[in-house]
Amino acid sequence: MNKLILKTTKSGLLAAALMASISASAETIEVKTLKYAGPYAVAQPWMADSVNIKGEAFDLKQLLDSPLSFTLLNKGKEVTAAQLLADKQDALHLASFCVSNTQRTKATIAVEGLEQYRLFVDGEQVAVNGDKAETILTPSQHTVVIKYLTRKNASSDKKSIKLTITAANGAPLSVGDAAAKRAYNIYDVICAPNYPSVSISPNGKFIVVRKTWVDRKGNNHSISELRNSQTNRVMATFEENVKWMPSSNKLYFTQKASDSSIAGEEKQDGTLQLITINPLTMEREVLDANIPEGWFQFTPDEKTLIYTLTTEGRKKDPQVYDVKEPEDRQPGWRERSNLAKYDLASGILQPLTFGYHNIYLMDISADSRYLLIGKGEERLTKRPTTLTSFYRLDLGSMNASSATTPKVETLIEKGEFLNSAQFSPDGKSILVSASPEAFNGIGKNVEEGQTPSMIDTQLYLMTLSDKKVRPLTRDFNPNVQSVDWSKADGNIYFTAEDKDCVHLFQLNPKSGKFTLLKTPEEYIKSFSLASSAAEMAFSGQSASNADRLYKMNTKALKSQLVDDLSARELKDVELGECKAWNFVNSRGDTLCCRYYLPPHFDAAKKYPMIVNYYGGCSPTSRMFQSRYPHHVYAAMGYVVLVVNPSGATGFGQKFSARHVDTAGEGVAEDIISSTQAFCDEHAFVNRKKIGCIGASYGGFMTQYLQTKTDLFAAAISHAGISDHTSYWGEGYWGYSYSEVSMANEYPWTNKHLFVDQSPLYNADKIHTPLLFVHGTADNNVPVGESIQLYTALKLLGRPTAMVLVDGQDHHIIDYEKRLKWQNTIFAWFAKWLQDDASWWTEMYGDEKM
Repeated sequence: MNKLILKTTKSGLLAAALMASISASAETIEVKTLKYAGPYAVAQPWMADSVNIKGEAFDLKQLLDSPLSFTLLNKGKEVTAAQLLADKQDALHLASFCVSNTQRTKATIAVEGLEQYRLFVDGEQVAVNGDKAETILTPSQHTVVIKYLTRKNASSDKKSIKLTITAANGAPLSVGDAAAKRAYNIYDVICAPNYPSVSISPNGKFIVVRKTWVDRKGNNHSISELRNSQTNRVMATFEENVKWMPSSNKLYFTQKASDSSIAGEEKQDGTLQLITINPLTMEREVLDANIPEGWFQFTPDEKTLIYTLTTEGRKKDPQVYDVKEPEDRQPGWRERSNLAKYDLASGILQPLTFGYHNIYLMDISADSRYLLIGKGEERLTKRPTTLTSFYRLDLGSMNASSATTPKVETLIEKGEFLNSAQFSPDGKSILVSASPEAFNGIGKNVEEGQTPSMIDTQLYLMTLSDKKVRPLTRDFNPNVQSVDWSKADGNIYFTAEDKDCVHLFQLNPKSGKFTLLKTPEEYIKSFSLASSAAEMAFSGQSASNADRLYKMNTKALKSQLVDDLSARELKDVELGECKAWNFVNSRGDTLCCRYYLPPHFDAAKKYPMIVNYYGGCSPTSRMFQSRYPHHVYAAMGYVVLVVNPSGATGFGQKFSARHVDTAGEGVAEDIISSTQAFCDEHAFVNRKKIGCIGASYGGFMTQYLQTKTDLFAAAISHAGISDHTSYWGEGYWGYSYSEVSMANEYPWTNKHLFVDQSPLYNADKIHTPLLFVHGTADNNVPVGESIQLYTALKLLGRPTAMVLVDGQDHHIIDYEKRLKWQNTIFAWFAKWLQDDASWWTEMYGDEKM
């Protein structure tokens, strides 16, 4: 079977402590130590009748099917298998142990000495035949629970239990003691808690960090933790997504008026209550009982809320409808946003802007007088297809006692390649985020004939008095991401893609000096500046550790650890090494690569290898919890090579410009030559067992690579582009992304780029077993991009398969579907790189249907 649409199913998965010891050969392990909870006494009920309605007599063993929470094992004790039958009363008991495996295997669990029991693996009951049960173990750590019944008048003379577990194919299993390390697995990637955002109070004395996680049943959870930044102590947790007031060091959140639990407050349907929290006393106060619904931002003086209000245009007929513009296919295109101000004292909502085009708020000046606003409009006939205007709206020009139209000053009219802007602390300048081609290319730093990448983001400084613009990052190679201008010290702080890392930088706008802030992490996820103190908070992770939370004094520029999620989440996990490795390509560029080794790596062995590379144009970063989890691949016995080839941002404009108007040329050569060179230098790689995987543009690259080389024994394309012409016209962002990758070129102007460089038109050159995985609701890269090349390869008789994930967009988000999607990837590589087709066959069969 080559095609399957995945449907959602629910299965319970239980995590428990690792409390068992090893005593066996490599194939069969005897479990001698377990975690135990019990006894839980049971008794025969009063017998009103001798049989029930089904004519069945009562038997105490029926209680084995009654609910008994496995969470009782969390407070269980460690016992030996010989002690499990020590209790002779009528009672239920729970015993558990954990087993880890790095390869998918069929395992046999034998329980000798128990007559009445049920067996569960990861919360699911397993059928028992005699004293044995068979189950499939995917690479992970698994919890085995035995729920058993003892009888005080039992006739059996058995006094002990013998537990063994055997891998049918001789795959390595480990059942370790409490101090043993286990392999990293896919649940660690999906379910581990993380810190996606952090926010520090205006005075720098408190930190709020948002903590999110997914449980083993697929339920999403999130809380806000309030911490004292001096003691690092957690002061409180909130279900609400709380935020800091601009200056008063209080938290705030909104809730529907009907949800209010604060007595004495007027409730009005269709409005929100604005509630503040004092972090010192935890006292809650209703600041306003009836604010309008919608997104808003406080002015720094905390007197006004600036709202972004949305108006919906003419609705489409749901059955037959026209499309006004290419963007009209996207949800929300017929909505338009405008700004309004809500006065907290009077409760009046005053419109600030009106018009057809979207108006959006970028910043509010520190004195609360000015709004920095933007307006976007389409221009489809020329690149760039979006023009952006910046304005400064003067709130101070509006007379409080009479209706006065606000004064608006045009800062930039129909600017090209602009992203966003913010005020300087003194309000005399604005910091603009834009592409290298903005402001007539004053920020460009590319070779003759090159077109810069539009997403290689630069910073510019505009002086408002004379509108003069100065490029700040033209000679700065990292690619700017999040930016904030400190009101406390006047410096600009930002994160930037710095090769395969995301680092924190400080920029002195007067001297133009950049300072790389020394942080312990390779990938900074979020940072926040205190507005009235020289303090910062940030969260991050690295290639071999999960999230950590830090604070930093921006004068001393020395970070301090606040909380270490990684230490808690990975305390029982053993990771393989991650090492840097660079390669110089034929153009003299140094390619930033790295590789991951399996735990217990043996250089004398030969290992299969998986090669991964960037999607879109961003580098494959050192993020730990990646959707293409390098450490999980390594734990399954693969060497993993990550290559950042030409065209990735974060290496300078000349390097990223090589993504433009190449459609894979040069990039493919970088991947092929670096992979070959790595094999030449590292004898532990099995050159006949190399796989590759990429998504989106990386999915295209996977397809394109197979038209250029037979180096790979297996390949996986997730949501890849097979035909640049069809993607250009059909994808939601097809033509706009082509502004980046195919600058100033179109299907009718450059057949070489759009046709000759498309894998579909070179399908006959592909011989590598190629798997296509794609969400059926992908609006970025439509599923037809996979379907058409899959069909071509089937007609050519080439080894291929396609797995469609029902209802998923460009990213696979749904918990159950993501697990099946990941297992599909693991199974394909196991089939072709580890010569084990059993996982794939079990998931998809080997029939031709």
